[in-house]
Amino acid sequence: MPRRRRHLRATAVTIALGVVMFTVGAIGLSPAGSSTPDAPSSGASPAGPARGIELLRERVQRLPKDPGSWADLGMALVQQARTTADQATYAQAEKALRRSLALEPAENLHAEIGMGALCAARHQFRDALTWARKAVATSPATPASYGVLADAHTQLGQYKEAEEAVQKMADLRPDSSSLARASYTFELRGDTGQAKTLMERSLRAAGTPGERAFAHTHLSSLALDSGDPATALRQAEAGLAIAPRDAGLLEARAKARVATGDRERAVAGYTAAIATAPLPQYLLGLGELQQALGHQDQAEAQYAVLRAQETLRRATGTPADVDAIYFEADHGDPRQAVTMAEEAVRERPFIAVHDAYAWALHRAGRDDEALDHADEALVLGTRSALFRFHRGAIHQALGDVTAARRDLQQALALDPSFHPLHAPAAREALRRIDDTP
Repeated sequence: MPRRRRHLRATAVTIALGVVMFTVGAIGLSPAGSSTPDAPSSGASPAGPARGIELLRERVQRLPKDPGSWADLGMALVQQARTTADQATYAQAEKALRRSLALEPAENLHAEIGMGALCAARHQFRDALTWARKAVATSPATPASYGVLADAHTQLGQYKEAEEAVQKMADLRPDSSSLARASYTFELRGDTGQAKTLMERSLRAAGTPGERAFAHTHLSSLALDSGDPATALRQAEAGLAIAPRDAGLLEARAKARVATGDRERAVAGYTAAIATAPLPQYLLGLGELQQALGHQDQAEAQYAVLRAQETLRRATGTPADVDAIYFEADHGDPRQAVTMAEEAVRERPFIAVHDAYAWALHRAGRDDEALDHADEALVLGTRSALFRFHRGAIHQALGDVTAARRDLQQALALDPSFHPLHAPAAREALRRIDDTP
């Protein structure tokens, strides 16, 4: 393969690495709609992402037989679809990437990484793994290939393989993107101190506004998960000074404001995030915050959108995300949530999906089964107040008050305001346990 074909343009690398990474979302580890670690994409022109995609469309019109141009367009569309949750844009992205592969079927590194990113964004992680392996075979010395590989392994529950891919990526290029992935590896393992250190290094190594915004998003999340909402708010504000309309940063600031008691401004923050990207995690976050404030009509407005999104998801046959499962378990039909979770965990046996499955089973009254998945969600030692609360509630339902007390206390110690509805429920559950003879 000619060297020029193996050398990705900067825009290609920045999009491919950013599209897949950190799709956990609902557990508070990593906001799914946040800035990507490798932004800007090819859409990061002064006129904005939309103008960047317009320019790429013009380029493929001028160069209809250039596989690189089609791959650039496809990857930019994946990035846009990821931040807007628009399924039609994903379809356009696939069409562009398939066109690139039709023009250059063999060793088309740019398109192979793009297809891996597309599949991961659609939560088709086994297909993402296949494309990532093709990319690694095409160019074993390209860090971007290992980024997609690591993300696919992580979401498939193959954590050792994911860590090996991240290490290889960092060995090839210890830049902002590889350091961000290394940070996430330690975060999953519960070592938030090392995760913070690595994300701070990622921030210092950042060469673009998008990389800096991404690092601030996750530093905010790490601070909040460590019970430091003031630092979380400062990190979110620092990121928003760079990227004022970034949905992940808007959510991070809203969560920090909830934790500091500034709930009305948190509502405004969630609303702004939804205006940018109506992702389920933002809709659920706002709906449950409104419910906690006693604004039931406003909460139901968000829940109605979530139900409409769920109808569309079922029509496409794609697995449900954790936020959709949590929503169905808490605000819909728990038995349906179990069905959704069963399908999701088959395709994506990641710790967050196991937690959602456990919660759905608990809400459906199947606590013996739920405990197995709750344990699986915490198998890495992840510091998640929500996971701990879920397992504590399951232990309580099973009559194991000692284990229930331990998990509920740890949830509140990690983050006293981890959820607008569940944090008060955790305190009430502890009160009932302590009042029981």
